[in-house]
Amino acid sequence: MVAAYPSAYSPACPPAPCDGLVGIGDGVPFASAAKALLRVPFDAMREQYASAVRAGLIERSLLDSARFERKLGSLERATLGPWARRV
Repeated sequence: MVAAYPSAYSPACPPAPCDGLVGIGDGVPFASAAKALLRVPFDAMREQYASAVRAGLIERSLLDSARFERKLGSLERATLGPWARRV
């Protein structure tokens, strides 16, 4: 009897557990993990802006929010180039 395994599986070497990093051991391609990692600072800026609005430090305004997102989006596209988000 012959056992057939998928090409990525080796019975002598089972898959390594996830090290807590996106893309390590969970089948996510490296490029996707790198994109996610590079986008973190921009997501953090968006979260900081939202937190400041919720705390009342910045006035709630749809126009100001749109301006902030437009400026941050252009900064993200200029910084990351082809790896920036596309909408």
